[in-house]
Amino acid sequence: MIPVSIFGAGGLTGRELLTWLRHHPQARPVFVTSDQHAGKSVSEIFPELPEYQELRFSKHTDPCPADSLCFLATPNKTSMDMVPALLEKGHRVIDLSGSFRIPEKSLFEQYYGLEHTCHDLMKEVVYGMPELFRDQIKGARAVANPGCYPTGSILPLFLMGEHRNQIRSVIIDAKSGVSGAGGRTEDSGFAFQNVYENFRAYKILKHQHTPEIQIYAMQGINRFRSPDEGSDAPPLVFTPHLLPLYRGILSSIVIEWQDAPPRNLSQQLQASADNEPFLRFYETPEEVELRKVQNTNFVDFSVRSLGNISIVVSAIDNLVKGAAGQAIQNMNLMYNLAETSGLLASR
Repeated sequence: MIPVSIFGAGGLTGRELLTWLRHHPQARPVFVTSDQHAGKSVSEIFPELPEYQELRFSKHTDPCPADSLCFLATPNKTSMDMVPALLEKGHRVIDLSGSFRIPEKSLFEQYYGLEHTCHDLMKEVVYGMPELFRDQIKGARAVANPGCYPTGSILPLFLMGEHRNQIRSVIIDAKSGVSGAGGRTEDSGFAFQNVYENFRAYKILKHQHTPEIQIYAMQGINRFRSPDEGSDAPPLVFTPHLLPLYRGILSSIVIEWQDAPPRNLSQQLQASADNEPFLRFYETPEEVELRKVQNTNFVDFSVRSLGNISIVVSAIDNLVKGAAGQAIQNMNLMYNLAETSGLLASR
């Protein structure tokens, strides 16, 4: 049995990790932290999780079991402070913050507004998207779990393979429930009374997930270079919107091609999805909807083309495939377990 430590277990992502791990056949939470709830039973804070009646929250500064895998569902600065120390003590780490996703230090600091205090660790951190880096994840000591918006946007684009060399531009119009946009913020704009019966865009042209999408969606093609080196990758515009619902992200990805769209685009995406346990390709974009992916680790997507335009519609649960589920998928790979372990059963 894999002993699991969850730092930041009192938040939305931490609760989601606890929810999914209670049914995992080979992993169990043994140590959880929340400075706010320290000393209290997990079941007292989350009564829907009676399995954790005996597990109590510790403080972030309390030592975790020496042999445990560490999930960090913590703010960016906290993760930067904790990851080096945990690795030095021999722990394997899956970080769900944004601190280790962007390879370029200057680009991270530009979009996150934070100085990166341990950038030297980037050389051993693997970007935790199994569909892109499965083999590297298997041997990793440290994994950077992808962001929620990037997960729903990167995968359909990456799976286009060499066709990406023919892309002129990409516009991503993404809509998220409040748990994706406001899970770690006290901004009153994300409060229920300001979201109900409302719909708006936020962080326009400055969202921190923009470079993450650009970097990994175009990974492995000849046109790719780092954005801070004057990338000749196609321009990408990403605009997030806030939906008046709790969970789920639906993205409309508008692709302008240099000429006509590739004739075999749908067939290639279908074939790619057929080889992945958590990708589902639909015949028409209208079939892709949030209720089919909520509380699952699946990515649903489809595409339609007309003229020199293709529109991909994708849907994920931001708390599962966009956070906790993908983190557990990465854990499974790191410990040579079946990739789907604990992720197909009902929550």
